[in-house]
Amino acid sequence: MNGTIDLFTLIALIAAIVAIFKLRSVLGRRTSDDDARLEQRARRTAEEQRTAAAGASDKVVTLPRRDREDQVTEPVPSISGAEKEERIKGFAAGDETIGNGLMEISRADPNFDPEQFVSGAKRAYEMIVTAFAEGNLKTLRDLLNKDVYDGFASAIADRDSRGEQVDQSFVGISKADVLEAEVKGGKANITVRFVSQLISALRDKAGTVLTGDPTKVKDVTDIWTFSRDVSSARARQSPNWTLVSTQSPN
Repeated sequence: MNGTIDLFTLIALIAAIVAIFKLRSVLGRRTSDDDARLEQRARRTAEEQRTAAAGASDKVVTLPRRDREDQVTEPVPSISGAEKEERIKGFAAGDETIGNGLMEISRADPNFDPEQFVSGAKRAYEMIVTAFAEGNLKTLRDLLNKDVYDGFASAIADRDSRGEQVDQSFVGISKADVLEAEVKGGKANITVRFVSQLISALRDKAGTVLTGDPTKVKDVTDIWTFSRDVSSARARQSPNWTLVSTQSPN
């Protein structure tokens, strides 16, 4: 080209420079559509985080205490020792042995409330019974001590080895009565008798019912003992109880 630039090349060069300046003026500039998309993405991320947190919290059974959020927004009113004793005696319905045991736990852990405990124990009972029927070892591991967990896991393994499945629907709990309460070796122990209603049947590989009735509601009575370490302030920071013993009524 002998060191010269022809007219068409010059026009093309000018057009390219103009295009570059226009592109740079657009890049890095956030439009209202961009703002809307970013806001929508932020809302979606926040919702996913709330859903994940709710899912995690559903797996935690806090038997005797309210969670921290409830304690902040709805403080437990301070009551005297005499008032607390009267409330516990009323809960024990005149059973002096149970009342004394609950008072012993209350002295070891001032935040203990028997009504909240029973409410949480009922939730734990439903979760454990349902998890056992489903063979959900992860849930059982979180709620049972090692000995009870090993027994449940062994029963599930035997059931699975035969190809059997439990067809179960949990209807509800009609009664949950405290039978015993004590502090022993730094551990608070409370035994509860549950009377629940289940629709349950055990099926073989082919789906044939071996035991139970998939169409009939059955009353089931279980006696379970829950335990919690109350030996120190640090131990009492954990409000969770574990199932340490199961037995059938005589």
